[in-house]
Amino acid sequence: MINSNIQIKFLKQFILTLFIIQLSLFSFSQTEYEVVEAKKGDGIFVLLRRHGLNPSQHLNSFIALNQSVLGKNNSLISGKKYKLPPLPFSEKTVAANTKILPIFGDKYKTVTITSSELKNAVYYLVSGHGGPDPGAMGKYGNYQLCEDEYAYDITLRLAKSLIEKGATVYVITRDPNDGIRDDSFLKVDKDEVCYPNSTIPLNQTKRLKQRKNAVNKLYQKHRGSFQRMIALHVDSRSKGENIDVFFYHDKRSKTGMRATKILQKTFQKKYDTHQPNRGYHGTVSTRNLYMVRNTWPVALYIELGNINHYRDQQRFILPDNRQALAKWLTEGLIEDYKTNK
Repeated sequence: MINSNIQIKFLKQFILTLFIIQLSLFSFSQTEYEVVEAKKGDGIFVLLRRHGLNPSQHLNSFIALNQSVLGKNNSLISGKKYKLPPLPFSEKTVAANTKILPIFGDKYKTVTITSSELKNAVYYLVSGHGGPDPGAMGKYGNYQLCEDEYAYDITLRLAKSLIEKGATVYVITRDPNDGIRDDSFLKVDKDEVCYPNSTIPLNQTKRLKQRKNAVNKLYQKHRGSFQRMIALHVDSRSKGENIDVFFYHDKRSKTGMRATKILQKTFQKKYDTHQPNRGYHGTVSTRNLYMVRNTWPVALYIELGNINHYRDQQRFILPDNRQALAKWLTEGLIEDYKTNK
């Protein structure tokens, strides 16, 4: 009786495994794949890396997709064509002015281009920290607030807003499944990657170098275009210190100084309109930051507030406020573009 029960249990598990495999293959069949040709001497790792895919993340799905055309021990055959696993951030144009961008999540993935105000402008958006590093951390009641989650959500909202105005946008720090979230308390995870799909290292120097290299490689691709690198962070200070959004630029860059001052003036006008008695004290200054110093586009580094101060926390935990930050930044960046066009 015991052996019979074990056999039945094993059979059920086997059937479930087959079902999952079939379901996975069905999901693959509904997707359009990029097809590439293997070169002499290629292995799967080499092929995946050549096309911007992390082997540790995509090896199994590659094998599942291409099992029928793989050689012995899953080797590649020179001259054969292979399907690449789809990136979770791919876009699809469904109309002249509408794109499907899964990176924004199911609710916000349909993006409609509403104007050409930022046509020919290219932006590289780098939200702070991510992967193994959550960045600054604060507490709100029983909830933990992590810099990387809130900076990323605002970054996505800014990216969507810029695309709607006709800009080309690259999100450098990316999460495969978060999308734009309307929750107040954003779930913490560590699965962010660096564009196009590289695992983020724990070491801070390597992490910054990885992001710098991603930006500079894309900069060369768009040489001659209007380009900006925008880094978004959340500061960490004492609980008693309320701060406004403030800006850094490279001391060598007059264009960077002018751009950050335009953003500062935009925020000043918004506060004068929406909170006329509050005042706004966000500053513009230089700072010897790695991403500001080493990326080739004009660099703007933005601190969004103090993650430990109650009033600043409202700027992050309320989704309408995160959206307002993205909207105001977009308006300032449009003015920057017009000034330098």
